[in-house]
Amino acid sequence: MTKLRVECFSISPDGYGAGVEQRLEDPMGKGGMALHGWAIATRTFRTMFGMDGGGTGIDDGFARRGFENIGAWILGRNMFGPVRGPWPDESWRGWWGEEPPYACDVFVLTHHPRNMLVLGQTRFHFVTDGIHDVLAMAQAAAGGQDIRLGGGVATVRAYLREGLVDGMHLAVSPVLLGQGEALFAGLDLPALGYRVERTVQGELATHLDIGRG
Repeated sequence: MTKLRVECFSISPDGYGAGVEQRLEDPMGKGGMALHGWAIATRTFRTMFGMDGGGTGIDDGFARRGFENIGAWILGRNMFGPVRGPWPDESWRGWWGEEPPYACDVFVLTHHPRNMLVLGQTRFHFVTDGIHDVLAMAQAAAGGQDIRLGGGVATVRAYLREGLVDGMHLAVSPVLLGQGEALFAGLDLPALGYRVERTVQGELATHLDIGRG
């Protein structure tokens, strides 16, 4: 059965998944990139972006698991790029260059239509329908594999609020942001059926597996 999974989602101990003022030069907002130090240090992520080295321990195990059995992705528009409002043109092609790491269908939630973009093995679909319709599209594209919900914070919150997330891996980084995009504000996860199933201390982050049941 196809599951909707959040994987490798980095948050601060004070609950923020991104900083304020996202822009081209600062894609995760002020201080936000520091949340991902654990991931950047893993062999999985370094290999993905054409770099050598990287750790192969606990953190890398979670990073690697996040890409296993994934047949489609769902992203909020901010995860695709810093452009806001109607697309002025189609010159922005994402943060990743000509070979994005997805290698499958990626459904980008947006209020503004745009033509499908194909880069390497990745097909970006820009969808103006609601989250339930986008999930149905991703399920059809996944071919029986799981769907990874990549974020950002607002997109994860929207799917959590509807109880549509089947499992969530959070990596708590030892960085306080103080302000930014709060992942849990106004959400009663226990009332929605979620509980912490496992806690593992990695080299640079504490990993939480959260599930329903």
